[in-house]
Amino acid sequence: MYLLGYDIGSSSVKASIVEAQSGKCIASAFYPKQEAEIMAPQDGWAEQHPEMWWKHLKLATADVLSSSHIKKEGIKAIGISYQMHGLVCVDKNKHVLRPSIIWCDSRAVGIGQQALHDLGTDLCLSHLLNSPGNFTASKLAWVKRYEPEVFEKIDKVMLPGDYIAMMLTGDVCTTISGLSEGMFWDFKENKLADFLLHYYGIDASMIADIVPTFGEQGKVTKMAAQELGLAEGTPVAYRAGDQPNNALSLNVFSPGEIAATAGTSGVVYGVSGQINYDSLSRVNTFAHVNHTHQLNRLGILLCINGTGILNSWMHHNITPSLDYPDMNRLASSVPVGSEGLVVLPFGNGAERVLQNKELGCSIHGLNFNKHNEIHILRASQEGIVFSFCYGIEIMKQMGLNIQHIHAGRANMFKSALFRDTLATVSGAMIDVYKTEGSEGAAKGAGMGAGIYQNHNEAFASLECLAHIEPLVSQRDEYLSAYQRWKSVLNKELSIIK
Repeated sequence: MYLLGYDIGSSSVKASIVEAQSGKCIASAFYPKQEAEIMAPQDGWAEQHPEMWWKHLKLATADVLSSSHIKKEGIKAIGISYQMHGLVCVDKNKHVLRPSIIWCDSRAVGIGQQALHDLGTDLCLSHLLNSPGNFTASKLAWVKRYEPEVFEKIDKVMLPGDYIAMMLTGDVCTTISGLSEGMFWDFKENKLADFLLHYYGIDASMIADIVPTFGEQGKVTKMAAQELGLAEGTPVAYRAGDQPNNALSLNVFSPGEIAATAGTSGVVYGVSGQINYDSLSRVNTFAHVNHTHQLNRLGILLCINGTGILNSWMHHNITPSLDYPDMNRLASSVPVGSEGLVVLPFGNGAERVLQNKELGCSIHGLNFNKHNEIHILRASQEGIVFSFCYGIEIMKQMGLNIQHIHAGRANMFKSALFRDTLATVSGAMIDVYKTEGSEGAAKGAGMGAGIYQNHNEAFASLECLAHIEPLVSQRDEYLSAYQRWKSVLNKELSIIK
């Protein structure tokens, strides 16, 4: 018995087949082999053709079926993870009307800010738990304003994962989790955010029917089965955005647990049991995969833009002859606190955690007689960790009791220096696992199809590769370095106010 998971990213589409009983991934593939094209017709825009996702999904499916040598009838459920916040518009014939406006497109920022001003901060935050911002609803409002001929033809709007599910099953549907990430969900009233739809002039009929995150959401049609080489009637039983799905992949379901990633950008995603929000919108709140009307499970999402991209910049410009493990070892030879050197890692655009200020990356306290490139390497990794901890403090103010961090063994989490610093400053234990989003989506499908009774059974095979405890004996040193970093940050923020 097997499970198939898809991860629809902006750079590639990944597919994984998991053997249900053992929980082991037996085959994975991704397409394209080079990063997928992101179109930018104007500065700040980012679009992709949904048909391209489907094309790459077909290629990835063919690859995993071929390499796994299993019969198509052996696949008992399909799960979908997808890039969040995108907008897909289709007409009554389910034809795509325009390229998808994807997550990193910023054209609707002004529209969302105006909505926040007109509707009021209290109303938006108490009902949406976020500013309307640059999310899917605001992107749809942009289409209405600037492409009225397209808007008039829209029958349904979807998120990227909803589009893939439609192509698989023929059914147009979405989830509460998906609606919440698009700013279409009113948490206070437990229904569609009618007040925002009315403000934007969007008819509620455009919103797809709601299905549970876990459960049968449709079955693979004859046409899709022929295109993909799958069995007709295979159920699609799970879908979620990439960050909630990453948390699921790491078995993060309960309040106080958080999932962290540190690739090009860094994400800390914590689960809360309370309906809450940050009054300054420095972090975002969405429905987690196991949120229901009866059980509040909210995902609090912190994103730091300048994470792995800073580490990569250091690698290519400071130590180009070294590989990352050697670079990490060199950085670890410098004392905690980098002998007073401080790096602010915010050189990859405006940071939401800094209230959308664009601070830039900067080095402070450089002493020509004491510091060298190795100090800069350590101070950079410490600066990245400290930016995580700065955001975690906001999450704690929202009521999260953060004790346990789950992370995949990838990117910055391969660095012992990074892991030890994060554990010690945050005071949380860190467990590092080997898993991918497409594998998590496959296991989510197993839960939705009733093959697994609960998440603990689904992720019983999740292997912990490393367990990191806070370095209690050195915590004062680490906290002193963090306070020094915060002082520099606050000084810089006061300058650009």
